[in-house]
Amino acid sequence: MGSAAYWGGGVSHSIFILSLVITLGLLLGRIKVKNVSLGLTWVLIIGIVFGYFNLNLNMELLHFMREFGLVLFVYCIGMQVGPGFFSSFKKGGLSLNMLIVVTILISFVLVIGLHYATGTSMTALAGILSGAVTNTPSLGAAQQAYFGLKGVEAPEIATGYALAYPMGVIGVILSFILLRYILRIKPTREENEAERGLGQLEQLTVRSFTLEVSNQRIDGQTVAQVKNIIHRHFVISRIIMEGQQEHNAVVNGQTQLHQHDRLLVVAAPADIDAITALIGKQIDFDWAPYGKELISRRILVTRPELNGKTLQQLNLNTNFGATVTRVNRNGVDLVAHPHLRLQLGDRLTVVASELSQSKIEKMLGNSLKRLNYPNLIPIFLGIALGCILANVPIVIPGIPTPIRLGLAGGPFIVAILMGYFGPRYHLITYNTISANMMLREIGITMFLACVGLGAGSDFFHTLINEQGLAWIGYGMILTMLPILLGGIIGRYFFHINYYTLMGVLAGGNTNPPALAFSNSLTTSDLPSAGYATVYPFAMFLRIIGIQILIMVFMS
Repeated sequence: MGSAAYWGGGVSHSIFILSLVITLGLLLGRIKVKNVSLGLTWVLIIGIVFGYFNLNLNMELLHFMREFGLVLFVYCIGMQVGPGFFSSFKKGGLSLNMLIVVTILISFVLVIGLHYATGTSMTALAGILSGAVTNTPSLGAAQQAYFGLKGVEAPEIATGYALAYPMGVIGVILSFILLRYILRIKPTREENEAERGLGQLEQLTVRSFTLEVSNQRIDGQTVAQVKNIIHRHFVISRIIMEGQQEHNAVVNGQTQLHQHDRLLVVAAPADIDAITALIGKQIDFDWAPYGKELISRRILVTRPELNGKTLQQLNLNTNFGATVTRVNRNGVDLVAHPHLRLQLGDRLTVVASELSQSKIEKMLGNSLKRLNYPNLIPIFLGIALGCILANVPIVIPGIPTPIRLGLAGGPFIVAILMGYFGPRYHLITYNTISANMMLREIGITMFLACVGLGAGSDFFHTLINEQGLAWIGYGMILTMLPILLGGIIGRYFFHINYYTLMGVLAGGNTNPPALAFSNSLTTSDLPSAGYATVYPFAMFLRIIGIQILIMVFMS
């Protein structure tokens, strides 16, 4: 008798239902139609079906599992985007993020317009907007904000999300195809510009090129003196001096430059013209035969004590006769200037002799095994701090009730701050991509399953009447109109390359399928770079903005 009651509504029964929903949802998520899949949304859909047939969880446990899953998900996203969050506003990234602000503002204005024009509740529109831009954290933020305000759930938030999500995936791709014709894009010209690294992203990437010294003004000047003249970051990784056919000299700040020296330079594309104008002229040169004396190798930073140290503090040039030409962080190459702070997991491209390379490897660690050990302290410490921040009241003039960041906003902001400032204070925040993804996926599947189970009883009633069709239509408007307007503004006001523009707009909607579609159209990495540049700020705006909407219109 006791076991029947236990199974009927206890912990074992709840975990069984939750696990079954997630398993079936993930299996269906593998189905693709023309390379497009609804992915994790199937977990939500299966949860809705189970909820409709009353195969549900204990309500208190449902609420806990949903919120804990959301916290895990947003915290792991924050840790991933944190290291690059503030740097994404520098130089070329600023205009891309400005475009995202405009695009997101358009979507919020449309939501308010639909609210007044159709009488649809703001809770339903918040869910529709979250689904239209395929942003699950904003769904969680809307639910959190409403629950904090009213003390009860709003099932229409999840229903709106589930109805709008499928068209949110398809609508972005349709918008990109329409933009190609509206903007009269010539793919060949856009591809050529993309390959040369031109556009807003030229400040965020690096290229190598060969120069021959021909400016008499710098004849006899040291590399340090040339850098002081030009005030640009660049690295000379190799040099062949005039009259010599050997390449065995490591370049440092004291290396003198002379007429007809040939230099292999690494710099941001935006700085190339200025560097070339000062030093000499670009030439075509084959460096392959000169790789015997000094070799180039990528070395992984895995020693915790190096976390947060600058390249200048390592002093590899003086100690080992080596030059660091670039630092790869999260797939993005950075110019290796002396004040760049290293983070665990960075890959340094080092030019040095074979003997020096082995010594540098020992110094930096270069051990993948070390990185595989998870750092759990910053995760749970950050979540604890995030829960405190989540409940801090923030007074905004004109809004009668103080807003709170909630469990979607608090942990997300703490994770960004820990990811960015952690290395500066020698706090190890690094976890492998696979570890981060595992926690993220567990969190999001738990959250979506619980959201579906909670919304199941009302979903089909909404879907089969006119209201459901109207909500799908509103979703299409909120998906396509901001992207079309954002694309026109980005092209004509910010002069953004089409492939960068697609990546930026996909990042603004935090939409991986749209990024995959963009990448399939070009051989360049501009869509991915654009996506990565705006994704952190877009996620932040979506999470905070949706809560402000709920607070203003529901208080």
